[in-house]
Amino acid sequence: MSEVRIAAELRTEFGKGAARKIRRADKVPAVLYGHGTDPRHLTLPGHEVLLALRTANVLIRLQGEVDELALPKGVQRDPIKGFVEHVDLLLVKRGEKVTVEIPVTVTGDVVGGALLDQQLVTVSVEAEATHIPAGVEVDVEGKEVGFAVNASDLNLPNGVTLAGDPEALVLHVVAAQVAELPAEGEAVVAEAAEGEAAEAAE
Repeated sequence: MSEVRIAAELRTEFGKGAARKIRRADKVPAVLYGHGTDPRHLTLPGHEVLLALRTANVLIRLQGEVDELALPKGVQRDPIKGFVEHVDLLLVKRGEKVTVEIPVTVTGDVVGGALLDQQLVTVSVEAEATHIPAGVEVDVEGKEVGFAVNASDLNLPNGVTLAGDPEALVLHVVAAQVAELPAEGEAVVAEAAEGEAAEAAE
């Protein structure tokens, strides 16, 4: 995984007023923590942060007043406009193992008359901080009803291990639901009701 370099400034002003002032300058307040160190309060450039966060588990190289590697662990966004309001960053070191969620991507199409039921869109894995996979793929091309994939069946890259429940169901192929036809008795009742309605109209 490539690093995204972002300039970081230490900040000494806190509170809602200070945060609003930072956002008005198109910047984002952030907190860097981890490895038993005291949390460091930062200011990051808003546009660069927004672009970086488009990549899941992006590795950020902070530069400037702080020179560290970090992973985003918590992102607050404006519920209406979607811009980033605050970021929690976890300090990481090269060679260190971290636990993250990676997306599960499905490729291919199941056979006709069947449906794919995906239970998990992400899985928890442990990987080296600088080699976190972008995701894991599952090919369902031509798979029939009854085909299932558990977390332990996923083909993870070398050096990456499953951190969650190995028996967790990721996806399975099920039969397409067929619309239920009315029972014979229900059909007779329905026909009788239609006949009565027609007679009343006459």
